[in-house]
Amino acid sequence: MLFPISDDDRHVSTPAFVTYGLLAINVLLFLVQISDPMFTYGWSVIPKEITTGIDLVEPQEIAVPGQGIVLIPQAPGPPILWMTLLSAMFMHGGFGHIAGNMLYLWIFGNNVEHRFGHLWFLIFYVSSGLVGSFAQIAMAPDSVIPNLGASGAIAGVMGAYLVLFPRNQVNAVFLYHIVTVPAVVVLGMWIAMQLVSGYGSIAATSGSTGGVAYMAHIGGFFTGVCAALLCKFQIREEPDNVLSRQYQRDPTAYRLW
Repeated sequence: MLFPISDDDRHVSTPAFVTYGLLAINVLLFLVQISDPMFTYGWSVIPKEITTGIDLVEPQEIAVPGQGIVLIPQAPGPPILWMTLLSAMFMHGGFGHIAGNMLYLWIFGNNVEHRFGHLWFLIFYVSSGLVGSFAQIAMAPDSVIPNLGASGAIAGVMGAYLVLFPRNQVNAVFLYHIVTVPAVVVLGMWIAMQLVSGYGSIAATSGSTGGVAYMAHIGGFFTGVCAALLCKFQIREEPDNVLSRQYQRDPTAYRLW
C-alpha cells in the first residue's frame, strides 16, 4: 500500500491559511471530545434527529448481528439540531481517524486552496462535508448511530486535487521505501481504500459497534470532482494565484500542476 507523506509543492511558499485553520479547528475539537466524551454524542450528526427534528437524549436500542440488542448513548445537542451538520465535520472517532484525515488535508489541501482562492476553498470544503453528510443521511434516514468526521470534506479535496493536479508528484512510503508517483496513482488507491475500510460513524458502547460512512465519502468526492471540473471549464486560463506566479518565475515548475 502507498502511504503518502508529501506532494511536490516545495516551490510554493505562500501559506494556505484556510487549510491551516481547518487543521487547527479539527485538533481543538478533538481535544474537547477527549475531555468530554458526551460532547461527541451530542454534537455528532444523528440521521434520525435531522429527519425528525427531535433531539435524542436517551440511549437508543439497535439490533446488531452477533451482538443482539445494543444501547447507543445519546446526549443533548445544540439548540438548533442542524448545527450538528457543521460541528460533526470537525470531529473524529479516534486518534487514527483524525491522524489519517489531517494527513491528507495537510498534503493535498494547500494546492486546492491556492487554485480556488482562500474564501472559495472554505466554501468548497464546507459544501463537500455537507453533501457527504446529506448523502449518508439519505442512505439511512432512521439511523440513531452518530456520524462524524471530516471524511466527506477530505474526500471533496481529494476529488478536486485529482482533477486539477493529476500529474503532481506525490512522495509516498511503499514497502519501507520512499517512492515518487503521480497523484492519480495515490488518489486512485485512496478511492479504492474507501470502498473497503475507513471511519465515519462511531458508537462507543459496552459492545463496540459502528460503521463506515461510505456515502459521505462518495458524496464529498463527487462534489470535489464537480467543483474542479467547473473550475477548469469556466476558467480556461490559469488565474492569478500562487501557482501561476510560480510558473512565471520558473516555467519548469508547471509540471507539478
